[in-house]
Amino acid sequence: MSAFRTILVPVGDSGTAPGVLEAALTLGRRFGSHVTALHVRTDPALAVPLIGEGLSAAMVDEMIALAEAQAAKRAEIARAAFENARERFDAPVATTPDGDGLSAEWIDITGREEDEVVRRGRLSDLIVCGHPEGDEEIPAMTTLNAALLTAGRPLLLCPSRPPAPFGRKIAIAWNGSAEASSAVAWAMPFLREAEQVTLLTVTEQAHGPITAPAGDLAAYLAWNGITATTLASQAPPSQAGAELLRQAQTCGADLLVMGAYTHSRLRQLILGGVTRRVIAAAPIHCLMCH
Repeated sequence: MSAFRTILVPVGDSGTAPGVLEAALTLGRRFGSHVTALHVRTDPALAVPLIGEGLSAAMVDEMIALAEAQAAKRAEIARAAFENARERFDAPVATTPDGDGLSAEWIDITGREEDEVVRRGRLSDLIVCGHPEGDEEIPAMTTLNAALLTAGRPLLLCPSRPPAPFGRKIAIAWNGSAEASSAVAWAMPFLREAEQVTLLTVTEQAHGPITAPAGDLAAYLAWNGITATTLASQAPPSQAGAELLRQAQTCGADLLVMGAYTHSRLRQLILGGVTRRVIAAAPIHCLMCH
């Protein structure tokens, strides 16, 4: 059975859609997965600004019609990106299980994207998202955070220009947290096939030594037939995210495995947070778990 039998891909009309679909279908081909591309149209009634007393019924109808037209155009662009990617990967369309190979499905619904991604993500083995950018940054970030914090499934974050292939050289950000442990567990299908695995630790200078040595993780991986080396460094708490990305670049990683939002919300607001830094700036694929 596939490690990631079902993969969910939220697809908007932004420039990141082709890269995200390519990453999902690449994994689908590798693991024999069913890839569901999900496009969520905003309800026109919710898209229209608050109505003032001076706004006539005709103007309200016109604004709703405009919102519907814009939603239809976004859906058309997203569907075209999906069909183009599906054809390049020669992925058959399927809505029910039929064999163990790659298959794909397009779903176009109206609602709140973050709610639909969480609901469907909970019944998926992996969620694949792109880096939020441009005009889509705020809604995309809302959806990404909802998927990370609420869906209970691992999320693969794809860079704007995805390197291909990925998963050959893997870096694991290790701090001993439950989130990092879950990320390692979900990443096992990648780790067992990787050419190189490096454990990254960043000691935050204001907080003393880390509580979970990377040697413990290395021993655990060895029992799973995985050999890993360790790369350790120090950084101020506000620079921990940047240092982690520097470490990943130093070891030549093409996939970073890490726990997401392992510290308190207050601490993240004050110091910025490693997860937020990685989401904003990581140049490689990241497998995250909360």
